[in-house]
Amino acid sequence: MISVYYDDKCSLCSREINFYKKIAPKNTINWLGISSSLEDLKYAKLTEVDVLKYLHVRDSNGNFYVGVDAFIIIWSKLPYFIYLKYIISLPVIYQIATFIYDKFANYRFKKLGHCQLALKKKK
Repeated sequence: MISVYYDDKCSLCSREINFYKKIAPKNTINWLGISSSLEDLKYAKLTEVDVLKYLHVRDSNGNFYVGVDAFIIIWSKLPYFIYLKYIISLPVIYQIATFIYDKFANYRFKKLGHCQLALKKKK
C-alpha cells in the first residue's frame, strides 16, 4: 500500500484526489489530507510546507516520491492510468512534465493563503 500526502485545502488538488479515490482499487492507497494528518507528517519526518508545495507519496518500503514521481507511483495503482505512467516516464516528456509541475506548484503555493500561513509558521 502507498500513502499519498496531499493538500486537502486546495480545491484543485482535492478534486483530482477525489477522482483518484473513486477509481482506485480498495486497500491500495492511503489518502492523507494534510489538514487532518499533521501527526502523520511528523512521523514521516515531512514538513507541512514541503507537503503543501509538492505532492508526496511513500511506498510500502518507506521510500518517498515527490511531484511528478509521486504522480507516477499513484498512476501505477490506478486502472488505465498506467499508460499515462509510461508516457510521462519517457525521458524528454518526464523532463518537460517536471518543469511544468514545478512551475505550477510554486505558483499555486504562492497564491494560496493557507500555504503562506504555513510558511510563516515555519520561520
